[in-house]
Amino acid sequence: MLGTLAANRTHPPSEECTDSHAHGSPDRIARPPAVTAAARGGVAGPVSGGGHPWRKRPRRVAGVALPTDDRLARELLDGLTEAVLTVDPAGVVTMVNAVAAELLPEVSPGMDLAGCPVPALADAARAGAETFETAHHGRRLRGLRRRLADDHGAWYVHDVTEEHARNDALLAERSRTAFLAQAGSRLGLSLHRDQTLCTAVTLPVPYLADVAVVVHRPPPPAEDKPHWIRYAAGEPGPATGVAGWRTVASVPGLVEALDGDRSEPSPWLDAELADLAEMLPAGFGRPGTVLISPMPGAGGPAGALVLARRLGRPGFDEREIGLAQEFAGRVGAAVAAADLYGEQAHLARVLQNSLLPPRLPQLPGMTLAGGYRAAGDSLRIGGDFYDLFSTPHGGLFALGDVCGKGVGAAVLTGRVRQSLQTLRLVEPRPRELLELLNRALLDAPDAARRAQFTTLLLGALRREPDGGLRVRVAGGGHPAPLVVRAGGGIETVRVGGMPVGALPGARFVDTEVRLAPGDLLLAYTDGVTQARGGPTEPAMFGDTRLRRALASGAGLPPDALVERVLRLVDEWLGGQPHDDVAMLAVAAA
Repeated sequence: MLGTLAANRTHPPSEECTDSHAHGSPDRIARPPAVTAAARGGVAGPVSGGGHPWRKRPRRVAGVALPTDDRLARELLDGLTEAVLTVDPAGVVTMVNAVAAELLPEVSPGMDLAGCPVPALADAARAGAETFETAHHGRRLRGLRRRLADDHGAWYVHDVTEEHARNDALLAERSRTAFLAQAGSRLGLSLHRDQTLCTAVTLPVPYLADVAVVVHRPPPPAEDKPHWIRYAAGEPGPATGVAGWRTVASVPGLVEALDGDRSEPSPWLDAELADLAEMLPAGFGRPGTVLISPMPGAGGPAGALVLARRLGRPGFDEREIGLAQEFAGRVGAAVAAADLYGEQAHLARVLQNSLLPPRLPQLPGMTLAGGYRAAGDSLRIGGDFYDLFSTPHGGLFALGDVCGKGVGAAVLTGRVRQSLQTLRLVEPRPRELLELLNRALLDAPDAARRAQFTTLLLGALRREPDGGLRVRVAGGGHPAPLVVRAGGGIETVRVGGMPVGALPGARFVDTEVRLAPGDLLLAYTDGVTQARGGPTEPAMFGDTRLRRALASGAGLPPDALVERVLRLVDEWLGGQPHDDVAMLAVAAA
């Protein structure tokens, strides 16, 4: 509208008319003393119907009548929601509307705009720029210049403070979301306590603080003293240490955070260096602002997150305090998960050590060797096992395969081995021992629900005067052992029987075999012959390949022969998944 008004202001070649409002107060539209009728919206020249030649008639632009009354035009301009100020060809301000007077109180009509006290606007006027943006009186202003007729101009100034605030809030929320997403991803990938703590102190630097410290209590059996881990901008990696309780107590809010205080954290201003010097890097100086947030865990407080900023850096605002609190909560949950995983890993290691095949004892007059491969289980425990017990006349070996694999099979494996350890004291004969074991397993409280069984070989070893070995073998549904003669012949020890722990009336069979010096007996689980692999199409390793491997290794000591078979099976598998594998070789010394 203002541009149209200015465009309609022309100077006729003759007859000037004096406007009584030409020299009004400064807040009104300023115009030269002589203003033509055309400039007020009149039309010069004769008017039909005998009207006065200078009679005012409204101009029409795009079908809309423009006002000819200056006061009405002023009211319209003052009613705009944007600031408007106009300048003449010399750059002198000719008009300032109400919004402009509020946003730019320093600018008034008659002022040279290039020298006004608003630097950004003055610079734009001097440079002939079309736009400017500046912070003024706590508001954010954006100006746009429009050229008017006769080299006049108008500046439209918008208050974009709220727009900037919305944009800043959107960017801040995006940054916050990205930070939390990265934190969740990295914390979720770690299942080890130390790695989780390293992530907890490296992520907030420098986004939230110049240095981050996590104060925590390590899990037992470590000493009950607060430990800390720290990372600061510029350091090559996190540093760790042990803090005394006196140091912890000297830091306001730290003891409460370690005790799991869920109250809203508040920044600690003007921190004293002595309070945190033990946990801060050398040369950090006195912190400007410190924020302490508790790290709640599933089973109790997991520690406290300490964020410190250097002097000169702005303090924590409400958004950053909330972000730090949420991040500390995620760290606490991750540390609790890592602690739980650590406890489970510790229990698994204890279980593993108790269930792994034992180190075989040395028995006079005989040599034994065992081999074991778990079925790709991370715990390295499974359902295949072997064991060796010393007896007054020699020894008793056991090799078995529990139905299933993994932890469930390992539990039953432990039960079978413990039962054998006890029952052999009252019954040393292999077949009778299998019958006792069968009854013991079926009498267990959870036998019906478990529905598991075991295939088993038991062998009683007795030395002979000529240096040979007499072996009585009893079978409970297990693959028959093989005898490797010194000359390369392979014989099968025929034992059958039924699986142990499956049926109350299970029948078991035993037989006797003699090992001359140089002969060897190999007992194995079906994980050897059923190993599926091969250079082309998958196939089982099979009895034929096993016999061929044993024949080519005739005369080798038990440990060398077992290692040879395991290597051939591994090569056949080629890294493919497999069942548990166990072997036990016996020979005369």
